[in-house]
Amino acid sequence: MSEFKLTTEGIRFIALFESLTGGIARDCVVDEENDRIIFVIKKGDMGAAIGKKGSNINRVKKSTGKQIEIVEYSDDVKEFLENLFQPASIRNVVVVNKNNKRLAYVDVANKDKGLAIGKDGRNILKAKMLAQRHHSVDDIIIQ
Repeated sequence: MSEFKLTTEGIRFIALFESLTGGIARDCVVDEENDRIIFVIKKGDMGAAIGKKGSNINRVKKSTGKQIEIVEYSDDVKEFLENLFQPASIRNVVVVNKNNKRLAYVDVANKDKGLAIGKDGRNILKAKMLAQRHHSVDDIIIQ
């Protein structure tokens, strides 16, 4: 696992998230450019974080005034990468070391490639940033 630093703002958002949802957040990234906050939560806490009919996550959204995205953490890099691209259908993930870089090849179902990349590339940018922060993956190539 890579080491990363939380900002003061990120720490405040984690405290707010945990108090409103009961889920445990491991990381928080404030993405001003896309007006969203991305939380990486403890494995198994997705249900608690979302709440019944999205009630918990909607409380966080109202409190922050920003879009909220949640990714479930995994110690396994392949599983974490699959979680990053939810709800896109991932057929396979291969992580290789090439030229002193750690690369992840993510095989996405053709119908879901647009979903995996996201509008203006925002989903792939989120995946690359979090994969780097948590598993030292230098780049993600969608196939």
